[in-house]
Amino acid sequence: MVDKNTVKLLSDLSLTMFRKSFFGIYHGAISAKVDHTSFVINTSDAIFDEMCDKSFCELFVNKKDYRWKMASMEANIHAAIYDTIHEAKYVAFGVPIYTTAYTFEHDEIVFEDYFGKMTFGRIPIIDPGDYKTWYKRNANEITEYLKNTKDHVMIIKGIGAYVYDRDINELVRKVAILENSCRLLSIKSSF
Repeated sequence: MVDKNTVKLLSDLSLTMFRKSFFGIYHGAISAKVDHTSFVINTSDAIFDEMCDKSFCELFVNKKDYRWKMASMEANIHAAIYDTIHEAKYVAFGVPIYTTAYTFEHDEIVFEDYFGKMTFGRIPIIDPGDYKTWYKRNANEITEYLKNTKDHVMIIKGIGAYVYDRDINELVRKVAILENSCRLLSIKSSF
């Protein structure tokens, strides 16, 4: 049974992040660590603006059972992050429109607005290489990258953004600043 408070928290944040275009209807994943052996993540058929208790499942970090079939396709990555980065309490993956679009023409995001500059300064954009093999190797590559970054954010060209944090409000703040800053960069380039 998934904890009701965790479901409410993740459901409320999912709706907010959906409205801000971090999540698509079926695009994205959000999770919370329950303890050192398990975490809660959205199911593969979750609709991010209508999350309820059936939209989540609890998984073991190091043991796959029948519940993994229901879970988001991002579950392996979330499990690897929780297993490797012990300070991670919350993880989100999304395809924010402005951030992802920005990755097609740039190798890094150099923030020019106050909040982006003060929070991140700059973030490299990681090229995933061959998209056909990405899901075979992404859990290791994402975890290794996030383990070595101070921002707890990974931007992947043409794929989206992975963010983790110990504080859910800090995670949401980073997501909002990232997308708002990329939106401003996009608007700036149109002048």
